[in-house]
Amino acid sequence: MRATRTRAITPTPAERIRSILTVAHSMTVVSDGLRSEIHRLSGGATGLFHLHAPCEATDTAPTRRVPVRLELTDIAPTSVRDRLRARVTVAGLLTAPYNPHSDKSTCLEFGQAVLEDTSERTYVTLREVEEAELDPLAKSEAEMLTHLVDAHSEIVPLLLRLVRPVPNGVLRALPVAMDRYGITLRLEHPHTFHDVRLPFTTPLTQIEQAAPQIHALLATARRLSHTNNILA
Repeated sequence: MRATRTRAITPTPAERIRSILTVAHSMTVVSDGLRSEIHRLSGGATGLFHLHAPCEATDTAPTRRVPVRLELTDIAPTSVRDRLRARVTVAGLLTAPYNPHSDKSTCLEFGQAVLEDTSERTYVTLREVEEAELDPLAKSEAEMLTHLVDAHSEIVPLLLRLVRPVPNGVLRALPVAMDRYGITLRLEHPHTFHDVRLPFTTPLTQIEQAAPQIHALLATARRLSHTNNILA
C-alpha cells in the first residue's frame, strides 16, 4: 500500500522564520549587554546579518567571539485583537563587537533560531532556514490584507461561509494572515477570539496566483447553502 503525503495547509516554522527575517522592518539586537533598536530595515534582518554555519576551530579562526541575539516580532497588518502573531529569536556569535551605526552586512555564526507563537515554541536549524523557500506573498502580504479589508470588506462575510463548524456569537471577523497556503481569519467573540484557516486548493508558487485562488474560495463560499447571518 502506497503511503500518502498530507498536503501542507500552513507554513512550516522554518518558512515562517525565513519570511519574518526577510521582510522585517525593525528588530532588536542584543550584544555586549546593550540593546540596539534597529528601524527602517530596507532588506529585512538578512540585509544586515548574513547567517552562516559555526566555524571549525583552526589556527586562523578568530579567537574572540561576541554573543549576539536578534529579536523580531511578527505583527498582523490588520486591526485585530492581539496583533502579535509570532516572535523570532536568532542567537549566534560575531567576530567583532556589533556596531549599531553601520549599515554594512555582518556575518553571524548561527547558534539557534526560535519561533514562538500562541501555540508553541519551535527550534529551527540553520539548514532548515536555508532550505525553506521564501513565501511568494511575504513581501506583499501586509498591502494585500489591508487592501482586502479597506476595498473589499464584503469578501470576509463570504469567506465565513467556509468555516466549519459554523461559528456562533462572532462580533467581528478580519483576515489576520495570508501566505502561499491560504488565508487565516480571526473571529472575535465578546471575550475571546480564535483563528480559522482557509487553505487554497494548491500552494502558490508566485504572487500572480493569489487572486485566482481567492476567487476560487469565494466561488465555493457562494455555492454553500448556509445563508444565516453569522455576524448577527
